[in-house]
Amino acid sequence: MFALNAWAEYVVEWSAQDPYGFLTTIVLALISLFLANAMLPWKLAKMIKTREKEQKKKQKHQENIAKAKRLKKN
Repeated sequence: MFALNAWAEYVVEWSAQDPYGFLTTIVLALISLFLANAMLPWKLAKMIKTREKEQKKKQKHQENIAKAKRLKKN
């Protein structure tokens, strides 16, 4: 708990002595988090879309095989 109090005091002093540097650091940290938050769902959506395409392709392939087998029987 003591280390947390010392760290909090340091942050308060830093923000009071250099408010623009403090805000710049906070904004840069938040921007990186926002970018990660935007990029990860985009990548996930892209992966899901690719998987769905592959599944449709496999399903169509299986349907074509089944259709060819039916035609051979006749």
